[in-house]
Amino acid sequence: SRRSARMALLHRRAMLALPSRCFSAVPRVTLRDLQNNPGNNKDRKRKGRGPGSGMGKTATRGHKGQGARGTNPHRGFEGGQTPLYKLLPKRGFTNNQFKLDLTSLNVKDIELFMKMGRLEAPKDGSPITIRDLVRSGLVSRVKDGVKLLGDGAISEPIDVEVTRASKSAIEALEATGGSVVSVYMNRLALRAHLKPEKFIAQPKIARPPPRLMAYYLDYSKRGYLAPEIQLKKQLRKLGLPER
Repeated sequence: SRRSARMALLHRRAMLALPSRCFSAVPRVTLRDLQNNPGNNKDRKRKGRGPGSGMGKTATRGHKGQGARGTNPHRGFEGGQTPLYKLLPKRGFTNNQFKLDLTSLNVKDIELFMKMGRLEAPKDGSPITIRDLVRSGLVSRVKDGVKLLGDGAISEPIDVEVTRASKSAIEALEATGGSVVSVYMNRLALRAHLKPEKFIAQPKIARPPPRLMAYYLDYSKRGYLAPEIQLKKQLRKLGLPER
């Protein structure tokens, strides 16, 4: 009807006029109007700039004393009396200072590098040493030595000299006709072994300390001081068959 058409027209005009009425009440925002909220920025304390601010002369440090000298006591300092951490008794002990930092190496890693041609057994029959492992890139960081672990298998007989070897690693190498010898080297001997070109005269290899002597005398660990290992070494030097 004519009335409903008139109402629809009025409603349409009102909707078209609504945005202009809404935005006309909102002030225009520009970059110059942007600023921080009041109290957001505080002025820097200007110490020692005269008495007007109350922070002049002694610059809030007071007169004399430890706080005015620019020296702060360490954490736990209690003015000179015995601190709490020294009053409490000690319990237990730790042997971390005697701990050997050995680099672990698995049998499968040796097998992989031998297949790639990056590691080869010496042609003169001598064993693969820690120096060979480092120069091939198989071991990068050696601090106290290398420990051989038994993860994986080896396809050809090889002789290896490392600092220590696990039981499974010994079985894996000896199963193919190879051998493992655990040799002790202190920091100086290990450094001379890895980089002999830096030494005019090679230092003598020190014997293991008393706490490690039992390990390198044990044939089950394939210690190089074990009588069986020493016998094999002498037979090989004389060119006699090993028993």
